[in-house]
Amino acid sequence: MKKSLTSLDLNLLFCLQLLLQERSVSKTAKRMNVTPSAVSKSLAKLRDWFNDPLFVKTPTGLHPTPLAVSMEQDLADWMQMSHQLLDKPHHDTPRGLTFELAAESPLMLIVFNALTQQIHQRYAQATVRLRNWDYDSLDAIVRGEVDLGFTGRESHPRSRESLSLLPWFIDFEVLFTDVPRVYLREDHPALQEEWNLETFLRYPHISICWEKSDTWALDEVLNESGHQRQIALSLPGFEASMFMAAQPDHSLLATAPYYCQHYNQQHGLKLVTRPMPLDEAQMQKLAVPFTLMWHKRNGHNPKIIWMKSMLKQLYREAFQSGVLSD
Repeated sequence: MKKSLTSLDLNLLFCLQLLLQERSVSKTAKRMNVTPSAVSKSLAKLRDWFNDPLFVKTPTGLHPTPLAVSMEQDLADWMQMSHQLLDKPHHDTPRGLTFELAAESPLMLIVFNALTQQIHQRYAQATVRLRNWDYDSLDAIVRGEVDLGFTGRESHPRSRESLSLLPWFIDFEVLFTDVPRVYLREDHPALQEEWNLETFLRYPHISICWEKSDTWALDEVLNESGHQRQIALSLPGFEASMFMAAQPDHSLLATAPYYCQHYNQQHGLKLVTRPMPLDEAQMQKLAVPFTLMWHKRNGHNPKIIWMKSMLKQLYREAFQSGVLSD
């Protein structure tokens, strides 16, 4: 017969979560500021309630049973939601908050100064942590290590970075859609030629290693038409690719979103841009929806709701001022 939640002391669930983290009665007791005997008694109650041993002693510590493992993420989610409920403001501007962001840069850097100013005006003594978006960032959102992600996805129907392939527990909102451009140094020899696909493919390319891949939708589109570009250099981000493309005495081309043009101007990089030499149907497959992403459990988190709203406002202002273009 299914047991009622009212028959379970919810403090036991907190103990269970710590046991799953520590795999040790003594370490759990230390974190709870109780004796190991008290933790052992709590574990006995949990075993009785769930009708499962939950943990087995091994030479390396406690080893969770399959049932305990299956509850680990749910317990973490439950604890985070509990903290959010307890943090419901007794005053409107809680202090000491931490904002954890994972974003593609230089995308975030365009408005990051304005964002941090807004955060510190509203949330005194807040800490803002920004990490580069990488292959582990989506999992970091799931683990609760990142509040909000902001990055480009892909529109190609066979792309593994399609928005339609995001896990069901990730919510998202597209802020704007960009298209890639080709970036060349001001005296690049290609600028003396007719700009077409043949010219584009004649020169070596700088590619971005994006989520453990050196290729992206552009390479898929080229393959569909029987073409292939020569990737001579792979770099970890758009800033590095822009910097390298601007250096003298080489013939490398860089491909990056159009918004990077503003970043280049800010940093005095002597680059010019050319459109991708592809037809309209091909370009539709290269469209990049720049997307905010967060875990569903944070859908009602006041801090994250406010931050999403502020980012939308700042990027809307960037479009209105001409910093970004549709």
